[in-house]
Amino acid sequence: MSDQTSEPRPRPAYGEYATPEEQRAAIRQPAESTPEGTGSPAPHAPLPHAPAQPTTRPHPTTSAARPTRTADRIITVALLAYGLITVLSAVPQLWTFAEFAQTWMTLAGIDATFTNTAQGDLWGRIGAGVFVFGWLVTAVISWRSLRRSRLSWWIPLVGAIVTFLIVSVCLTVPLLSDPAVVAHFSR
Repeated sequence: MSDQTSEPRPRPAYGEYATPEEQRAAIRQPAESTPEGTGSPAPHAPLPHAPAQPTTRPHPTTSAARPTRTADRIITVALLAYGLITVLSAVPQLWTFAEFAQTWMTLAGIDATFTNTAQGDLWGRIGAGVFVFGWLVTAVISWRSLRRSRLSWWIPLVGAIVTFLIVSVCLTVPLLSDPAVVAHFSR
């Protein structure tokens, strides 16, 4: 056959003529370890012409390669919004802790008046500050995670749990220091 009647040979695909070592060097992948004496590089020995492995994860180069995580974003923002509403409604209650403590004592079945008002106001305001600070830290961490397209829905949940535990300790101190509450629980 002549050259004119035959179809031209297709161009080779990327790496078709490269040796396995050249391919690994091009994609910066270390050589596979093989038993000694086969002529292959020793285990964990870098190829002499291969650059060191990058320490950071490469970022996607196209927008199609980046995950969108739309549902994760919606859930994260909804949880943060719910947390903000909770914080905004709790702060005024904790600021006037004596009223909050009296309501709590009535619901707990303690028929007495809350008298530890000075310590209650101090710890109530500390609890209010912890609520605000906890929400702000949670929002910042969530925002950073969302910007990096990482799964973020769990961050507001963990932030809420940690914040509520700390606030609970702050509220327990003045409540358990009140003589009426101590008398009720010592029965």
